[in-house]
Amino acid sequence: MRIDPLRFSELHIPFKATFRHASAERSETSSIWVEATSDGLIGYGESCPRPYVTGETTDSARAFFNTHEASVRREVTGLDSLREWMGAHREAIDRNPAAWCAMELALIDLMARAASQTLEAFLSLAPLRGPFRYTAVLGDANTGVFTATAERYRRMGFSDFKVKLSGDIERDKGKMAVLAGFAMPELRVRVDANNLWAAPEVALAYLRDLDAPLIGVEEPIGARQYAELGSIAEALNCRIILDESIVSADQLGVLEGTPERWIINVRVSKMGGLLRSLAVVSAARARAIPIIVGAQVGETSVLTRAALTVAHSAGASLLAQEGAFGTFLLEHDVCEPSLMFGAGGVLDVQAYPTLENPGLGLPITNSPR
Repeated sequence: MRIDPLRFSELHIPFKATFRHASAERSETSSIWVEATSDGLIGYGESCPRPYVTGETTDSARAFFNTHEASVRREVTGLDSLREWMGAHREAIDRNPAAWCAMELALIDLMARAASQTLEAFLSLAPLRGPFRYTAVLGDANTGVFTATAERYRRMGFSDFKVKLSGDIERDKGKMAVLAGFAMPELRVRVDANNLWAAPEVALAYLRDLDAPLIGVEEPIGARQYAELGSIAEALNCRIILDESIVSADQLGVLEGTPERWIINVRVSKMGGLLRSLAVVSAARARAIPIIVGAQVGETSVLTRAALTVAHSAGASLLAQEGAFGTFLLEHDVCEPSLMFGAGGVLDVQAYPTLENPGLGLPITNSPR
């Protein structure tokens, strides 16, 4: 395959409501968009560079693109050469995972379209089958907004909730009380601290004071402090969800022997694309560590589609899935219809027949060009 010059642009779509957590507040997407073309075909890629996740910005992503675009176009002619390029530039991708993610997704989409194969068929994976059930994600809002949002989720049929913590114990206890008041026997709650506390003992005291039954606590302290995170998990008898702390399959070696302490949050943009995400899932499954396929606020249907492939590959190790908010959050999506959950947080792929088409299978109608 001969690939034309890749196109890079920024993607800004307003949100219908502001989303807030301990690390950031957002009212629109902050994403990058890459298009790869060959013989009239177009492949689409998206990612979400975040300084507080991988240290990336849209400017650093653009610099990575400008540095490597010509090399990619010259050396990548198919899936094997794509893997070879990634191996040869592993350190650069490790430093710029989101920047690479958008390029990789565009290339894979293009190549699968050229091969007249679905994403799964092109990657030699089992055909995509649903349904997929998503988590209700609750940002750090005031009591009234939090309660109203949680109640809307409950009425939609959600039973799995992720709550962003604020660091204000009374405020966060109030959030837990709202969910406990639903009196749902199937209720599952996890919390995300977004690296809120500097010291493990402070995090531990806070979480004990929160006094809520949780299936996991995400990133309570600074990333990659595995020994300290493991101690928190043991003291609370609650798994730690590793997000910023795991960005590649190689890092899972530090978790050997203690699978009961961990959950891995696999986000395609954070991991550096689809192939690296699939590698993390494989490594986690081999170690009997549960997996959450996560998302970043403001993802469009492109990243939602890629995450479906990852979730499907997780099989019985999949604990939960995030994202697929589509036009519940975005003023508009890049495709119509938007790929998003419905009642009960369920996304049934059978409701989207275009997913049987080659590549991502998304009818892109609102690209930033």
